[in-house]
Formats: sequence, structure tokens, C-alpha cells
Amino acid sequence: MSTNKTSTEQPNQDQAAMKKRKKGFVILAAVIVLAGAGYSAYWHFIGSRYISTDNAYAAVEVAEVTPAVGGIVQRVNVVDTQYVNKGDVLVVIDNTDATLALQQAEADYALARRRVQSYLASDEGLKALVNARAEDEKRAKAQLASVQASFQRAKIDLDRREALVRSGSVSGEELSNAKTAFTQAQAQLNAATAAVNQAVASRLSSIGEQKANYARIDNTTVENNPEVLLAKARYEQAQVNVKRTVIRAPISGVVAKRQVQVGRRVQLGAPLMSIVPVNHIHVDANFKEVQLRHVQVGQSVELTSDLYGDDVVYHGVITGLSGGTGAAFSLIPAQNATGNWIKVVQRLPVRIELDPQELAEHPLQVGLSMEVSVDTDSKVSDKVLAQYRAVPTVQ
Repeated sequence: MSTNKTSTEQPNQDQAAMKKRKKGFVILAAVIVLAGAGYSAYWHFIGSRYISTDNAYAAVEVAEVTPAVGGIVQRVNVVDTQYVNKGDVLVVIDNTDATLALQQAEADYALARRRVQSYLASDEGLKALVNARAEDEKRAKAQLASVQASFQRAKIDLDRREALVRSGSVSGEELSNAKTAFTQAQAQLNAATAAVNQAVASRLSSIGEQKANYARIDNTTVENNPEVLLAKARYEQAQVNVKRTVIRAPISGVVAKRQVQVGRRVQLGAPLMSIVPVNHIHVDANFKEVQLRHVQVGQSVELTSDLYGDDVVYHGVITGLSGGTGAAFSLIPAQNATGNWIKVVQRLPVRIELDPQELAEHPLQVGLSMEVSVDTDSKVSDKVLAQYRAVPTVQ
């Protein structure tokens, strides 16, 4: 009887184990289905619309401080890491040379004004001189006409006496006197002709002087004459050069890379220091090219920095995509035409402007690492985008 009982219990146990196994498979299949559905839902609603990268860094438009005039550095008022406001005096250059140049330019400006005033005053005198030379020319021509008449009369007298001398009607002395008178008349004619030529030349010379003087003052006054304007421009430039011996901060920010020292002679355009406007940091995020299909200007971005960790989340907007990848702008572009070529996924820099208020509450420095997440389904309004783009990079 015990044997029959054992044989009856064995099928029951097998059936229970099979039911339990089936139940386990059903639960496992349900878990897999739910997991797949959950992942599909996550990918559809979240995963497919967000892209992220940790290849992102804080950046800014750095201002280079360079001198507009050369000279010996007299004073340096700042050091690296010091915060300065726009307009603060950074460096003072010895202004001795610039001051002397200003004094010379001021004197040249005054001389130019007096010179133009003399041009204006000479104009009336030159007009009177031209008229006087014209009258001299008329008088010389009148004298020439008189001398020409005397010459013709002397010539006629000489010809008549030469004709009569053969017949003995005229003495030799009378003929000699006629020849002398003719010679004198001829000399007077030559002198009168030369006087007319001289009078004409004097009149033309006076006209030339008048025209040359008029060209200097034509349609001008003392204030707008080219000579005065040129001297005034040089004077104003000298004034500017004196002011430029005091070098001020072009923007507000932190001093970096200070290279200038007291006593050094600096040349025009030599780098003195840099100023980093830390209040206007943006982020350059380098996304892989396979991530960029749906990235557009105006999409919302969330960012965290290694400096503050996940406790501080920045919000920003994509304001621009670079015109080329980092490799395209490198010193040696990756354009290998040989067979030894390996394809490397390229990255494109994307510019992200941060919320100014959040940046003021949690400042960043240039070069800090950032983690970026972009919502590719988002799109801020044109007004909001314009506000982000209007954030000045230099103040």
C-alpha cells in the first residue's frame, strides 16, 4: 500500500513543478516585455530627444591689452588674478616724448593758422599788383609806339640825305648827323621793345603769383583750409597720444598673463596682459558628428560643472554652431591621402550661452570642464534667444 501511495504522489509533484516552471517563464516574459516597453517609452519620450557630452569647457572672449604708443613703462598697477573694472588704470607710460610732440604740434597748428591768414591778406595785394603791372605794360607799349614813330622819322631822314648826298645837295656832316640820329632811334626802339617784354613778363608773373595764392584759399576760410586742418589733425593726434600713455582696462574682468614690468620699453602693439571677463563666460561643447542631426540654434541646454558638481545646474541656450570641426582648423588638418588612414569620429564645437543670473551666483573660470545635456525637442522663443545673444561678451 505504501508503494501505491508513493507512485501517486510522484506525478502530483511533477505537475506542481511544471506549473511553477511555467509560472516562472510567464513572469520572466512579462518582466522582459515590461522592460522592453519601459525602455521603448524612455527612448521615445526621453532618450531620443536628449544628447549629452562631457567634452565641453567654459570659454570667453579674452581682451588683449596692448599699448597704442611706445615708451618706457613708469608704473604698473595690477597683478595676475586681480579683478579690475572697465576704465581702471593698468599701466602708465612715461609721457615726456608725447608731451614734447604735443607742444610741437600745437606750435605747427598756430603757424598754419597765421600762414593761411597771410594768404588771405596777400590776395588783395596781389590783385592790386596785377593791375599795376597791367598799367606798366600799357605805359611801356605807349612809349614803344612813340619810339617807333621817332625811329621811322629818323630812318626817312637818313634815306633822304643818302639820296641827296650824291648830288651834293647835302653835306657830309649833315649825313653823319642823320646816321647818328637813326642809330639813337634804333637803340631807343630796342630799349622800348625790351621794356614792353619786361612789363608783359611782370604782369604774367604777378598773375601766376595771384593764382598760386588763390589756389591755397579757394573756397576756404582759416578754419577749413587744408593746411590748417592737417596741422589741427596732427595736434589732436598728439593730444590722443598723450592720453594713451595711460592704459586703462577696456573691460571688467580678471587680469591674466601679465607680461609688462616697470622700466621696460614697450613697442606699439606689444602684448602687456590679458583681461578675462568672467561675468560673461559661455560654454563650447564638442559634440560628435553623429549627435548633431537634430541640434539647432535656440534649443535649451542643462549644464553641470566639475567645480560645483551635480548640486548646481546651469541653464543655457545654443546660440551657434561652428563653421568647421576642430580637426579642420588644426595646424595639420586630417587630410591623409595615403592608404594608412583611420576614420575618426569628428566633433563640432557648439556655442552655449549661460543664464547670466545663474552665472553670477556661481561664477566659472575659463577652461573648466562642463557636462552638457541638450533637449533637441525644445525651442526657445526668438525673444528669449535674442536676450541670450544680446548678453555682451565685453563690457
